Amino acid sequence: MTMKMKFVLVLISSILLGAPLAYAVNPDEVLQDPVLEERARVISKEVRCVVCQNQSIDDSNAKLARDLRLLVRERLVEGDSNQEVLDYLVARYGEFVLLKPRFALHTLFLWGGGPLALVIGSFFLWRASKKKKYAPLATSTAGVKPLTPEEQAELDKLMSSK
Repeated sequence: MTMKMKFVLVLISSILLGAPLAYAVNPDEVLQDPVLEERARVISKEVRCVVCQNQSIDDSNAKLARDLRLLVRERLVEGDSNQEVLDYLVARYGEFVLLKPRFALHTLFLWGGGPLALVIGSFFLWRASKKKKYAPLATSTAGVKPLTPEEQAELDKLMSSK
């Protein structure tokens, strides 16, 4: 492999490996105050892009995500705390806007649904395994008539010929 080819491979791999680190925040959105900008980035990672649904607004290129990023920055410039910004977004867009929903009575199913499904599924698998363990014995003799003496004699004859 030539030196030129190695250089090209290193360049391409560094570009590809660096791509996931890129964010969707545009330069015109960035605040002048680095402390406020850092707080905006922290909040943006907690807020769901309602268009993309599995991305934070920090990672999304959607127009609505941009609007939400700008809204977060506006609220921070106005003096809101991080929690006040999140509360404002939840009041405006609902609990769905948070990537990690809050633990409350109305989100109890979200938090408990997975473990509950795991427990119920495990119980039914355990029950099914118990039933199958004894099922062959119960079904093999149920409803089966015993062999007649002629059938038994023929079976014995066949078994002895082997």
